[in-house]
Amino acid sequence: MPRQTWKTGPAALLAAALFTIVATAPALANPDYWQREWPQTDFTKHSIEFDEIKSGGPPKDGIPSIDDPKFVALSEVTDLTDKEPVIGIAINGDMRAYPLRILIWHEIVNDTVGGVPVSVTYCPLCNAAVVFDRRVGDRVLDFGTTGKLRKSDLVMYDRQTESWWQQFTGEAIVGAMLGTTLKFVPARLESFENFRDRAPGGRVLVPNNPDMRRYGLNPYAYYDSSGAPFLYRGELPTAVPALSRVVAVGDHAWSLDHLRNVQRIETDDGLVVTWTPGQNSAMDTPNIEDGKDVGNVIVQRRESAGGDWVDVPYRVDFAFAFFAFRPDVQIVTP
Repeated sequence: MPRQTWKTGPAALLAAALFTIVATAPALANPDYWQREWPQTDFTKHSIEFDEIKSGGPPKDGIPSIDDPKFVALSEVTDLTDKEPVIGIAINGDMRAYPLRILIWHEIVNDTVGGVPVSVTYCPLCNAAVVFDRRVGDRVLDFGTTGKLRKSDLVMYDRQTESWWQQFTGEAIVGAMLGTTLKFVPARLESFENFRDRAPGGRVLVPNNPDMRRYGLNPYAYYDSSGAPFLYRGELPTAVPALSRVVAVGDHAWSLDHLRNVQRIETDDGLVVTWTPGQNSAMDTPNIEDGKDVGNVIVQRRESAGGDWVDVPYRVDFAFAFFAFRPDVQIVTP
């Protein structure tokens, strides 16, 4: 999650960020140092070792969340190609698409969909696209970026208590909300074409300021074909390459290559997992619209015998990240 500029290439930026982090690691893992930037965070409450936290480069809110999202009708979208990836959500008839060409630069969108307050999140370094219900009890939380990483994954914070949250798991890991876990909301990581076909009345997120970032460009060019994950020092999976993709649902996990080969999987507990071609990787070529085809995954289950099929929360993460957080789950391979 290094800060990107328009004049410096991604490789140089990654190297510069890594040098800075290595040089300052002892200080950056010290809550006394963090307290200057985080005076409201209760660092006496934590479930992780502080030396697991790394700086991603930017400061607090250096990667700005989108808190007042702007949407347009499908007919007004002019810059998205059919196979570009979006996070598609449908709640109470309200259908919205959040293009990764925007989320790759902002990582968090705080929104309300179908009357439900949600945070739509994307960690590029883990390819983790996760949507949360941002209600905790009678409180609605707003999330921002800390500029920190743990296991190469985005560490979020809520603006109400300034507790820190692991994006991958939805758990509060530092602060007053320690031990709280956000509820996952079903969403699809799908092509724009697939969203458009299933949601003809849907709306699409557009930048509030189109000139704020170079939307449509991938600031981590060729990351998903690189040899090793960035800012990750943990054990790597042996069954699959670190930066291959893993499709995960609860305690089930399959390599994307396996799912692509079989195209359909039915589990004993009623899940149906399918793969079809036609979605670009956002983490491949410099222009997202040119990325390699990683396909579309859908995960559903019947509500009851003979009932309607409903979407189930799932993820398509880089293998190293899934293994880092779920080493207990076997990844099924070809």
